[in-house]
Amino acid sequence: MCGFAGLAFGDARPVRKTLVEGLLRTLEHRGPDDRGILTWRNSGGVRVSRESHNINDARALLVHQRLSILDLSPSGWQPMATADGRFWIAYNGEIYNYIELRRELESHGVSFQSRTDTEVLLNAWSIWGPESLNRLTGMFAFAILDTHQEVLHLVRDFFGIKPLYYARLPDGVAFASEIPPLLGIPGVSRAVNARKLARYLRFGLTDEGAETMYADIYQVPQGHYLRVDLKRGGDFKIARYWKLVAGDSHDLSFAGSSNRIREIFLENVRLHLRSDVPVGAALSGGLDSSSIVSAIRHLEPDLELHTFSFIADDDHVSEERYVDIVARENRTISHKVRIAPQELVSDLDYLVRIQGEPFGSTSIYAQHRIFREAKEQGIKVMLDGQGADELLAGYTPYGAARIISLLAEGRIKDAIELIAKQLKLPGRKNLLMHLINRLLPPRANALVRKSAGYDLAPAWLNQGWFSERQVTFTPVTSISGLTKERLKKELIESVEVTHLPHLLRYEDRNSMAHSIESRVPFLTPKLATFILSLPEEYILSANGESKAVLRSAMRGLVPAPILDRRDKIGLATPEQKWMSYLAPWVEEQLHSETFRSIPVFRHDDVLRDWKQIVAGKRKFDFRVWRWINLTAWSRIFEVKYE
Repeated sequence: MCGFAGLAFGDARPVRKTLVEGLLRTLEHRGPDDRGILTWRNSGGVRVSRESHNINDARALLVHQRLSILDLSPSGWQPMATADGRFWIAYNGEIYNYIELRRELESHGVSFQSRTDTEVLLNAWSIWGPESLNRLTGMFAFAILDTHQEVLHLVRDFFGIKPLYYARLPDGVAFASEIPPLLGIPGVSRAVNARKLARYLRFGLTDEGAETMYADIYQVPQGHYLRVDLKRGGDFKIARYWKLVAGDSHDLSFAGSSNRIREIFLENVRLHLRSDVPVGAALSGGLDSSSIVSAIRHLEPDLELHTFSFIADDDHVSEERYVDIVARENRTISHKVRIAPQELVSDLDYLVRIQGEPFGSTSIYAQHRIFREAKEQGIKVMLDGQGADELLAGYTPYGAARIISLLAEGRIKDAIELIAKQLKLPGRKNLLMHLINRLLPPRANALVRKSAGYDLAPAWLNQGWFSERQVTFTPVTSISGLTKERLKKELIESVEVTHLPHLLRYEDRNSMAHSIESRVPFLTPKLATFILSLPEEYILSANGESKAVLRSAMRGLVPAPILDRRDKIGLATPEQKWMSYLAPWVEEQLHSETFRSIPVFRHDDVLRDWKQIVAGKRKFDFRVWRWINLTAWSRIFEVKYE
């Protein structure tokens, strides 16, 4: 786990020492254990060092900050080369099956100088090229330079767990593990991306697709790699090497499917425990994190296991009772984080700075504090349950998608029965609205939303500013009407577009801000593909039970009170309570010079909405946080609204 950045050009360019130092400095939190610098020049070949210097004829620059997780010795130093010096890699991530791949590579005659997964990945690429990617189990983002073919590849893992950003330059490309390093490169604009801004302010979406909140900065999408041909002036080609699809259903019974998921999941957790440094786990008290903690204890009965939990000071969102059950039954050393609302104010600028782009809610701060506590306890690797909600229909609106699947199959009676059963479950009061939104075509959907007070373009947004930039407000999902296997289609969309991408960004930045590697054992192609090959009723049962097959798979491992929960809280904070307590501070932000200078707001309408929320005349929702968050982001990064 590390951070890296670099430049690559079609023709040699000068690179100043100050730029190199700036890249290293902005990435140091991702890898405080060591650093490395590579320059590839027209004359003199490759030069590597730990010290920066002026380069007058650089074709490529790679800088790397190392967080040592496997093989803590200097043998793991990067950028790393193959024995013949042809390929050089700067890499961020973990290849969990590196031991098995190493044995296979040794059978091809490869000899190794370290015990790192980096060297395994590098040699796998040197032999198989892009075909090596589908042999991997892991999370990864890497830049690999072929000095013979004069080609640079920028590669990102299957789900986008590890980040990789880039910006086009004249005759070249700049790239980095985070956005802030790119903002320090001459020629990279801070102009906002109007389309992405609209999606964030209305729906909280930030990380869908290749675009970012900056008009000039992009990310390599999950499951893709970018090929830059330096002989052809930095010619770009992007290719997809993996895609999550809903495969043909297996001939397995529910019990057989449950057993298979248990096998795959336990194997995933076993691989994710490979580490030469202490490992801990995040524990919310929900099914996903409890499954991971219970699986760790099952696999490692004698491991000193530390768990880290946020405990909300509000009985409506506190999961402390469930945290205690899991911690007690798995004999963990439980660490609990409690937050006072004024702490959010103190840490907001730092949190916005490390995230690089706006984020959706104050739950990101709770996650940030969990990783801070883990660092204070000496933990360098954490396991987390990210991805299970998106693969196994963990969010309540997915119930509407399953109902549509039944209707599309002509199973009217089953659909009506599922509606009745879901309405009896906690948190399903908006089920019918979710159902209507999914059934109506986009134009009718917009009218219904407006009549219900959920206008796609609310009054506080300056629609004229967006219209001038040809930006329109459309529903989140691209799927509408009666659609067979609607649930599976929405699950795939949530993995690729609407939910998982921004959650993975939050987790990566929060963990790496404290130099911690966060691992997500639910997110492997093997497990995800198997889940989406199952009948939909195995995922969301006829009783309206989400994650049905996982609950069955974990029976006997996870405590029964967790498996039998039907409410959904997640890492929720008492946001309304916090914002009410911080009302004078919120008022100050909404009267600030920065807020007034942001042209996308109708400022008087925002202030009117806020006063009505404070007075209890208007419902509190996430828009309040987005107003504040966008204001802080605009100020800290000097964003341009051109």
